[in-house]
This record gives sequence, C-alpha cells and structure tokens, in this order.
Amino acid sequence: QVQLVESGGGLVQAGGSLRLSCVASGSIASINNMGWYRQAPGKQRELVARISTVGFTNYADSVQGRFTISRDNAKKAVYLQMNSLKPEDTAVYYCNAFIRVRGGNAETEDYWGQGTQVTVSS
Repeated sequence: QVQLVESGGGLVQAGGSLRLSCVASGSIASINNMGWYRQAPGKQRELVARISTVGFTNYADSVQGRFTISRDNAKKAVYLQMNSLKPEDTAVYYCNAFIRVRGGNAETEDYWGQGTQVTVSS
C-alpha cells in the first residue's frame, strides 16, 4: 500500500554533515505532518524535527541551529540536513508521516520508515 524509504545515513567525523532523505510511495491521497525521529542504543526514540504541510517546523533543543528539516510535496519527500554533527547524534534515524490513503477514509494513518544508521566518530 504505502511505504516510506530513507536514505543518506553513514559514518562521518565530528563536525561533518549528512543529508537524510525520505520518499513516500504507494496509493497516497495526501500527506499531513512529516518528521524525523532517532533512537540511540539503550535510549528511547525521540523527536528530532517535524514539519507541517505548509512549512511550520519544530526541532529538538539538542539539534536546533544545526539541523534543518524541509519537504517537497510534489516529490512526496522530506529531508533532514545535519551539520556540525556530534558523537551524541549517533542513532538510527526514522522517517515518520501521517498519510491519507487514496480511496480510504478522510482520516490519516501513521507510517514509519525502516530507519537509517547515522554514526558520528570523535
């Protein structure tokens, strides 16, 4: 039906940059809020950044000023530009989106990607 596919993770040195991408595909009528979450070993999953359909954004305090979330509605994609990376940013990053399925109800459903590993070395 609907799936989210992330890409762009990898291994970088502290101070480096990465750009994560997430593309939605399938029978999609519309996409509401999209965001990025992350989960480090032994930690609970936390919100990193969120963006609304019209571009309103929210960031975790720990990444504000370093990360930038954006979206391309025509491509059904959301991106996360990560600059000045720190070892504490090391985690699996997950794409999240609220999607209304074509031919379904007016309500949205919560979808998740499989995650992409980001490792920052000191």
